[in-house]
Amino acid sequence: MKTTGPRSAHIYRATPRNLARLAAALRRGELVAVPTETVYGLAANALDEAACRHIFTAKGRPAQDPLIVHIGHLRELDAIADSNPAALILARKFWPGPLTMVLPKKSAVPGIVSAGLATVAVRLPNHPVFLRLQRLTGLPLAAPSANPFGYVSPTTARHVHDGLGARIKYILDGGPTPIGLESTIVDLRNPRRVRILRPGAVTRDQIAQALGCAVSAPRQRKPAPHAAQLAPGMLTRHYSPRTPVTLHRHLPDSPHDTFATTDAWVFFTRPLHISGKNIFALTSDGSTAAAAHRLFSTLRRLDYKGYRTIHIEEAPNGGLGDAINDRLRRAAARE
Repeated sequence: MKTTGPRSAHIYRATPRNLARLAAALRRGELVAVPTETVYGLAANALDEAACRHIFTAKGRPAQDPLIVHIGHLRELDAIADSNPAALILARKFWPGPLTMVLPKKSAVPGIVSAGLATVAVRLPNHPVFLRLQRLTGLPLAAPSANPFGYVSPTTARHVHDGLGARIKYILDGGPTPIGLESTIVDLRNPRRVRILRPGAVTRDQIAQALGCAVSAPRQRKPAPHAAQLAPGMLTRHYSPRTPVTLHRHLPDSPHDTFATTDAWVFFTRPLHISGKNIFALTSDGSTAAAAHRLFSTLRRLDYKGYRTIHIEEAPNGGLGDAINDRLRRAAARE
């Protein structure tokens, strides 16, 4: 069965019949929104330049922002990229999972996928519905987040429909995404100079421990305008609701402080002595995993409510907190 919204896209349950239908659509060069363990992606045949171009059109995505290629087995990596010993160590440790590696690309990958660069971002997701669909297609799938470019990433099929329902035909429902933040991206072009490009659920410390070497933190610098990006998610402003976001290291925690009712106030951990219809929290117990899971859905929900400003508190630094704060800084950026 499929459910139909008010727009043109259909949301399909992951039945064998629907998966076969959507796999056929992908092989024809069409787009399908798909679940992963991180966020929902807008998938196309990664080896079909015309199909990938449709992704950029549907999302309104600039050509300098590359796509991630998703594979279904480690053995498929060699068809997409030139590997190296460090990449294989990380693949065996963290795949399937929320880790993307930037490597020299093979000629089979169209330039539009890599923003014209000689590299490609590739990962093997850990979501059973995505893997069933990918293996039915027999193709690597290019899939950025399934939302209008720059907006808050989707973590449910309904989020996809709200943003792209008038621009695509097919949405595969795999339930809410378990992690809720995009994958960690690591630069492995030179295995002696490993660098995190985007933090995620696989942490810098975990990567350094697996490789037995130092791993550089992301560079906090503004990318050159219109220059090809090495990986997605590196632009200064991204993941942004329409409502302005103001980021705070700490929000006031006294019930005597004034919290304007025209604004939303989002604490990292639910405060004990403050309540109100405009008071929210990402977690009740300080769990960064719970906060990451709720971050994008919370931003979307508050965006729909028409607040003047969303005030939000940073996560504690370290581990998954670094990934949450990376998304918050970009959501709050003014340019």
